[in-house]
Amino acid sequence: MKEKFIKSSIILIIGGFITKVLGIVNKIMMTRLLKTEGLGLYMLILPTFSLFINLASFGFPIAISKLVAEDDKNNKRLVFSVIPFSLLINVFLIILIILFAPYLSHYLLKEDKVYYAIIAISLVIPFTSISAILRSYFFGKEKMVPHVLSNIIEDIVRLFLIILGVPIFLEHGIEYAIFYLIASNVVSELASILILFLFLPKNFKLTKKDIKPSRIYLKDSLEISVPTTISRLIGSFTYFLEPIILTSILLYTGYSRNYITTEYGIISGYVMPMILLPSFFSNAISQALLPIVSKSYKKKNYQYTKKKIKQAIMISLAIGGVFTISFIMIPEKILSLIYHTTEGAAYLKFFAPICLLQYIVAPLTMSLDAMGKSKDNLVVTIVISIIRTIALPLFALFKIGIWALILSTSINIIVDTVMSLKRVKRALSV
Repeated sequence: MKEKFIKSSIILIIGGFITKVLGIVNKIMMTRLLKTEGLGLYMLILPTFSLFINLASFGFPIAISKLVAEDDKNNKRLVFSVIPFSLLINVFLIILIILFAPYLSHYLLKEDKVYYAIIAISLVIPFTSISAILRSYFFGKEKMVPHVLSNIIEDIVRLFLIILGVPIFLEHGIEYAIFYLIASNVVSELASILILFLFLPKNFKLTKKDIKPSRIYLKDSLEISVPTTISRLIGSFTYFLEPIILTSILLYTGYSRNYITTEYGIISGYVMPMILLPSFFSNAISQALLPIVSKSYKKKNYQYTKKKIKQAIMISLAIGGVFTISFIMIPEKILSLIYHTTEGAAYLKFFAPICLLQYIVAPLTMSLDAMGKSKDNLVVTIVISIIRTIALPLFALFKIGIWALILSTSINIIVDTVMSLKRVKRALSV
């Protein structure tokens, strides 16, 4: 089992690295083809796209991975119990998107050119939901290669679609190019789904019993997915409020809009991407951890569960520690190498040791989900969201500038880690 965990982690890290590189190439091609205006429109619609994808998946991928890993259900029936409900949610969201697309584009995003792109989101979300559900099945089976390969193929297909299609649609207008860019995800997701189907066993068969939805299976899935979805929505809403609160209070205390924009840009554009880089590794480790913890906890093998969680934490800390030391010792050189600037070096140096705790949050959160404690994750999210929302304006009133954001984020990370760790220990103290 130990070898399987390490192997799964390595596969996910390598696969994640490849998809990250492909993602960078995709972004470079988009930048070159869309130019500044087009890229700006795409980045404007991206948060809305991400929000609806999260709503459409409804936390089912984590639920299915956990339940499949426990291996005490008809897995085919489990998947076919979730898919109809997932599609029902998607139908509701599609209607919602189409009805409110004019309002979203004109009044909220204040850009009529993204109207067609919002409509394109409604075409994409059913395919992303099905793809996520199928991936989660293989995760539960501890088969990481299908997930990795489907992601790689998806990114390659998307790259070809960008190169071939965007120039054609640009001839008709930038709004149509953005529409195409979003809608092309239908094809890339279909390619991903096809790859996943190829990994099904050769003797795979479906019977009437397999495709008959089970209320019990759906109930078990919803007990995990609902808290997960609510937790993500609360987190997203808190981060949505962050720049609004920060800007309002700093302007009130006498800081210029130019200072706020510049310093917030340094934090969000330079510092945070560097700080969160090791999270890429801890997230891969966490994904590999989920099926193992689900299975061992279900079998009441608590000592083995503790061992695996400790192992995931130690690996995450070891990888994160290397980055942390580098961020503390040579922040200027790292920023200069990556971004050709030294702005934000002081922030990076201060943040680094605190964010070492952040790297173990992913294994802890995933462990709670794997042990059926998704409600604990929801409680943690609510508490840290309240703390963040209160701490940010309080610190800002002290006239310490952008450090208000850094200090409130630091407190948030510490509380998040401590609360998650306590809940994991409580779940295992049986």
